[in-house]
Amino acid sequence: MKKNVFILLSVCIVFLTTSCKSSGSKDDSTVASSNEANGAGQSAVQDDVSQKNVVQIAVGSKDHTTLVAAVKAAELVDVLSNAGPFTVFAPVNAAFDKLPAGTVDGLLKPEKKDDLADILQYHVYVGSLSAESLQDGQSLGMVNGGSVKVSKKDGKIILNESATIVASIPASNGIIHVIDGVLLPTPPTK
Repeated sequence: MKKNVFILLSVCIVFLTTSCKSSGSKDDSTVASSNEANGAGQSAVQDDVSQKNVVQIAVGSKDHTTLVAAVKAAELVDVLSNAGPFTVFAPVNAAFDKLPAGTVDGLLKPEKKDDLADILQYHVYVGSLSAESLQDGQSLGMVNGGSVKVSKKDGKIILNESATIVASIPASNGIIHVIDGVLLPTPPTK
């Protein structure tokens, strides 16, 4: 009798284990390998509940369509969707319009991807810097290896004497400072 109960119990456990695995739910390793197989990175994670990250905020802004197109062309979406924290100085569309004619279109070409990435990385600081923490005369080490100089005039924060912070937006992985100019890294001196 005990032997029959043991066999019946074993069959039930096998049946339940098999049923759970085929119920249509995916375990973490299946989801991860599915994302890897599709080449999807951090930006492919769907979360409609948490605060938006810096990329999601930019994508949702009608004033940052040029920046979003550039981030996509430089293949930096996944990097900027990671945990960070990042401080992103985000030029508005009108800031890109101030550049010489053809500059943006030229940078969006595949053969200019490295130059575009360098410029975009010059707009990113690793760490979360609120507007209040930025000090006159401060130098910020940017992701591309260059430095941005902070100055304060008439209560406004100005970067490299060419772009003013016009708004600040907190994100789940840092902060975005909306700026009215494009920061251009200085070429290395020879």
